[in-house]
Amino acid sequence: MNVQEIKSLIRKGQVGRYQVGDNLYLRISSSKTASWTFRYKINTKRKELTIAKFGDEPLGLPLVKAKAVAASYKALVRDGIDPKIQKSRDLLSDLKTVDQLAESWLKDCRERLKYPNIPERVYRKDIAPHIGELPISEITPLDIKKIIRTIKESGRPTISNDALVYCKQLFNEAIKIDLISSNPALPFNTKDAGGKEYSRDRVLSLEEITLTFKVMRNNQDCFVRQNYLAFQLLLCLGCRKGELLAAKWSEFDFKNQVWNMPKERSKTGISITYPLHDQLIAALEELKVLSVGSEFIFPNRRKSKRFPHISMDTWNAALANLFKKECLDIAHFTIHDLRRTCRTLLAEIGTAPHVAERCLNHKLPKIMAVYDRHDYFEERKEAHQKLVQYLASCF
Repeated sequence: MNVQEIKSLIRKGQVGRYQVGDNLYLRISSSKTASWTFRYKINTKRKELTIAKFGDEPLGLPLVKAKAVAASYKALVRDGIDPKIQKSRDLLSDLKTVDQLAESWLKDCRERLKYPNIPERVYRKDIAPHIGELPISEITPLDIKKIIRTIKESGRPTISNDALVYCKQLFNEAIKIDLISSNPALPFNTKDAGGKEYSRDRVLSLEEITLTFKVMRNNQDCFVRQNYLAFQLLLCLGCRKGELLAAKWSEFDFKNQVWNMPKERSKTGISITYPLHDQLIAALEELKVLSVGSEFIFPNRRKSKRFPHISMDTWNAALANLFKKECLDIAHFTIHDLRRTCRTLLAEIGTAPHVAERCLNHKLPKIMAVYDRHDYFEERKEAHQKLVQYLASCF
């Protein structure tokens, strides 16, 4: 079959598979597009491998070059090598820089992890700036040491530990596809990174809460109004940071005063309906104005393609700035400590333990979870109302 015959078949839209040469076929689809395929038999199994589209390079492949590719595949089959596997190897061997390797590794993370955004965020922010553009084979333990030490010195020991784990996974991936023979992150452990991690027990007192919100109000040049209202919601609802910052207005029912948080964004995979006190409704109405028509409560304040809402680090950075400027003269706390504080305050005002746990959307203990499917909405509504009233003077 020559080029003119092939073009004639395509023009006529004659759907089917046509033999062009030894093991080389032309497949024509109903949309009048054609592609080259290589059919072969290896280990008693018949297989087919798509080579490329028919046409001129770089988007397609002309007849002469398609025959050359088919001939090379035929040679592999004679040597007992599966062309499909070899093609996959060739694609992986094209990975040169750490950034290219990371794209392959992060793709795997997206397929197997529930929260793939976590390793992706750590890689983009803390690993890539140091080694992303370097050749994979040139990365040394000294590069890894610099990464984990820089993160630790920035006051983020947990992230330093995470970065070390992700570096080990990343370069293990390179070993698996035969790009390197040893892992430059392997000599290090948590002692070299952020150190042993302990469960936090920081809880803010009423005095500290009052002072914190006063400082936030007095430093609106570095702690904007949206952040102030966000911290108020986090403390009163006890929700997780990631659940709130990605919330959409469509999830809120102002008439019935509830927030229907979907399970897709819940760490536990359980949806929950948060009751909203009048004071929180007022805060949300103000945020509605500040969001200037966005579908998100906290829209991105910069032109970024990564997130349509503010990033995971926005509130952390704002709080860290208050401590850095020595505006906040209390023991250091994190955003997640507000969740622990909420749970402690719920206990202080007399909320039953099982109700308080559901207020935070925690899973109940195993036996209770199996037999107790009650949502405790009315009980949670009463608890949240008491908590907001208890904290009213702090805001």
